[in-house]
Amino acid sequence: MEAFFFDTSVLVSASERSHPQYEPAWAAVQRVKGGQEKGLICAHSIAEIFASVTRLPVHPRIQPDQAARIIHENILPYFTPVPLVHEDYLGALDIVGAGGWSGAKIYDALLLHCAGRSKARRIYTFNLRDFRNLAPARLRALIHAPELP
Repeated sequence: MEAFFFDTSVLVSASERSHPQYEPAWAAVQRVKGGQEKGLICAHSIAEIFASVTRLPVHPRIQPDQAARIIHENILPYFTPVPLVHEDYLGALDIVGAGGWSGAKIYDALLLHCAGRSKARRIYTFNLRDFRNLAPARLRALIHAPELP
């Protein structure tokens, strides 16, 4: 079975029905849950998903206990977390430093480094522009937004 690496943006979108990108994100997650694709995430994304879901501009707000349950029940049983290693941090630092990128772009570079190490066939993200700009040439063709079947 081929492996697909999921960026935080896709899993956050799949976690809230009112999210504008919910449908394609949910469809991609369902392919993993159904066993058609192997889902990979960066271990760091667990924290990013929690932080993002609890800050979504929805009413009522998703509470911390609800966000933890979403992650425990809908993500972790189906997605294999890929742990970060020292080289991932150094690689991400080199990418943003050499490219003149500042701020939170380092987190995208970190996830890309992790995705590259995971040997995934595809990298799913809704942050296409930044991911493609930050990605080394060998990964650019793997970066796609999830689509409806």
